Amino acid sequence: MNGRLTTKLESHFVSRALVLFSGGQDSATCLAWALARYAQVETIAFDYGQRHRIELDVRIETLREIRAAFPQWSAKLGDDHLLDLSVLGQISETSLTRDVAIAYEKNGLPNTFVPGRNLLFLNFAAALAYRRGIDVLVGGMCETDFSGYPDCRNNTMKATQLSLSLGLDTKMTIETPLMWIDKAQTWALAQSLGGHALTQLIIEHTHTCYNGVRDAQHAWGYGCGECPACALRKAGFEQWKQIAA
Repeated sequence: MNGRLTTKLESHFVSRALVLFSGGQDSATCLAWALARYAQVETIAFDYGQRHRIELDVRIETLREIRAAFPQWSAKLGDDHLLDLSVLGQISETSLTRDVAIAYEKNGLPNTFVPGRNLLFLNFAAALAYRRGIDVLVGGMCETDFSGYPDCRNNTMKATQLSLSLGLDTKMTIETPLMWIDKAQTWALAQSLGGHALTQLIIEHTHTCYNGVRDAQHAWGYGCGECPACALRKAGFEQWKQIAA
């Protein structure tokens, strides 16, 4: 193992991948990215006592739509796994696990930051992957468009990859295809992977809104249009459209 994250776009078709799939725009794009590169792909999500469970509902719908819209990927898309990590919600006083307003803490991080979330997710994903003979984990962590979450940073992913490989005594690779691209480029990546069919699927079926709003559809998808997640998704969509025009 060389200790670096693999983010190149070349085809692999040698390993099996497990995608951390929350049902949002980023994880849906990562899923498409993995399906274009690996012979077999499985998905995993976590019920951690999140304030809005809508994402756990739409992810199943999104998986179903991907299978229907992309027959070439359907045969590759294997089992989906949902793990109960409700203990994380019990120890996390954040706006994603409690009914409190989104705000910034004294340390400069927004209270949407759930301490240890990605670290815990990756450890449990790796344990499952190990048992299923999978050696690649794919996640939507990004250091370009993010809120400063320390567990989304490239160095954190490198350290976690090394720790998992040592702790499991087998090579475990963490792929982060979105790490160095912004939200407009994420939309463009989805377009390059699955064309209009995929970007429209992301608009209609994925969920990003921190406030759990699902009754108002915009050009960029469903959401309140005001929370940081919606603002980022909207701005990226509009920038992508301007570039593509």
